[in-house]
Amino acid sequence: MSIVLASFLSIFISISTIPSVGTTAPEIQLKNREGKTIKLSELKGKVVLIDFWASWCGPCRKENPFVVEAYNKYRKSKFKSAKGFEVFSVSIDRSKEQWLKAIKDDKLIWKNHAIDDGSASKSYGVASIPSGFLIDGKGQIVASGHSLRGIGLHIEIEKLLK
Repeated sequence: MSIVLASFLSIFISISTIPSVGTTAPEIQLKNREGKTIKLSELKGKVVLIDFWASWCGPCRKENPFVVEAYNKYRKSKFKSAKGFEVFSVSIDRSKEQWLKAIKDDKLIWKNHAIDDGSASKSYGVASIPSGFLIDGKGQIVASGHSLRGIGLHIEIEKLLK
């Protein structure tokens, strides 16, 4: 009985710490391609897509054209609570070479790329990829999960426009 209760509490505590729509996005602080620390909080005042992905993930790579299209379309847009759109890419790759090659091959032209040391995916409860969170200019999560896949990303971003 106590093992079952402990397992239930463990699962409940894990689920309850996953950020959800309407909550403040947890800080992400990781190293970028050049080894410099970048922080999610540095993008406050912009709409941000946090995109968890990997170079070896087929579905992630198929989503990249939608993310590139959204970045190009909205990066200079004025939103209700923000000015501009950015992508904060968090890769779970272990091979820096494959990660950098995928960034180049998929034309991921934004500057905020990082390899996760495990802290970001844990903070966001990422159990599978691709996984995304859309953050408004105030740092609140406004959408997450499957609603951000494909054309859904554009639909969710459009909701934030003036």
